[in-house]
Amino acid sequence: MLSFIAVLVFLGCTPTKDAAEKTAADILGNPEYQAISYGGYREITRDIQPNIPQLKEDMKILSAMGVKLLRTYNVHYDEAENLLKAIRKLKAKDPEFEMYVMLGAWIDCKNAWTDLPDRIRDQDSERNAAEIARAVELTQQYPEIVKIIAVGNEAMVHWATEYYVEPAIILNWVNHLQNLKAEGQLPETLWITSSDNFASWGGGGSEYHNDDLNALIEAVDFISMHTYPMHDTHYNPDFWGVPEEEYHLTDLEKIHSAMNRAMDYAISQYESVVAYMHGLGIDKPVHIGETGWATISNEYYGDDGARAIDEYKSGLYYHQMREWTDREGISCFYFEAFDEQWKDAANPLGSENHFGLINLQAQAKYPLWDLVDDGTFDGLTRDGQPITKTFNGDKEAMMKTVKVPPTAREIKEMHR
Repeated sequence: MLSFIAVLVFLGCTPTKDAAEKTAADILGNPEYQAISYGGYREITRDIQPNIPQLKEDMKILSAMGVKLLRTYNVHYDEAENLLKAIRKLKAKDPEFEMYVMLGAWIDCKNAWTDLPDRIRDQDSERNAAEIARAVELTQQYPEIVKIIAVGNEAMVHWATEYYVEPAIILNWVNHLQNLKAEGQLPETLWITSSDNFASWGGGGSEYHNDDLNALIEAVDFISMHTYPMHDTHYNPDFWGVPEEEYHLTDLEKIHSAMNRAMDYAISQYESVVAYMHGLGIDKPVHIGETGWATISNEYYGDDGARAIDEYKSGLYYHQMREWTDREGISCFYFEAFDEQWKDAANPLGSENHFGLINLQAQAKYPLWDLVDDGTFDGLTRDGQPITKTFNGDKEAMMKTVKVPPTAREIKEMHR
């Protein structure tokens, strides 16, 4: 074997690892391994779980798009294990098939999602230990697929009032998993993180800065941070709208200028996390665990508010985000692969139901129209339907749904 490797090196070839040997360190930051946030739920409730054939369909679609790294959110539903089974079946049929997973373990504070009056932020929900144990079990069973465990999702950000915990809780579970690695119970190449809002990682206000957060940044193998300019077109809209010096621009130029500022805003949040980490004397990878741009909304971000939501703006943001992260060697778990209507079942037009790049009618939204055109999805189906385009591919019809953002003055009036 050594002589064979020597010949390869002499010929200028670098021996490559097979899929089973690929590690998080090999995958994260590699533009050949596009990342995405994934949920396979089709119905208005998670009581109806996606089955293995459905999950296999989704994996084929995502693989065709160049996606090779998925982010999931919890392990207490059947979906998590069924997804791993589906991937293993696809790999068994085609050894060249690659799909890896950042397995999410959901974390809550004590009394979260109950009728009890108080949420106890510095104590675990009774379910947390079981969630972590299940994540460990699945990682042990599927080590060739699970390359990362993420402890919690937006579990430290203060606006998650129903369930957020203090960083000490996340730190405890991250250290637990790191100890299991040290003891040989988990692969030593497994990377551990938590996936949270940029402010939770120190990039926001000083109310988040404390010794436990600093210890957590030291303990994780990389930082997985979230940035959502789309939401802040309402909540922090300083970058949004049409400033007076742009009144002379065409409507399309105004839209593009606003979206360029949205992208700059996302980059600034990423850089704020890096700066905080470096200020602690720590240097490790920072990747984007979530960012996205919904396509439908009847809320603050829609036509009666920030006028931020439509497929065209979504396409601009998606392509700019992919181009920037690929160039900078940042993995971006873009949110999300497919629409999921359970997230806001009581409000079908709520934005949470419409972050997918592909809708529930198996229609690729505008960000992916070029992939339909070049045959990427030929022969693939979702729930028996071929992948087609929204608006029947009629860009002129789509553009009629696109609104120019309000002026900066109008935005100030909205927030009075």
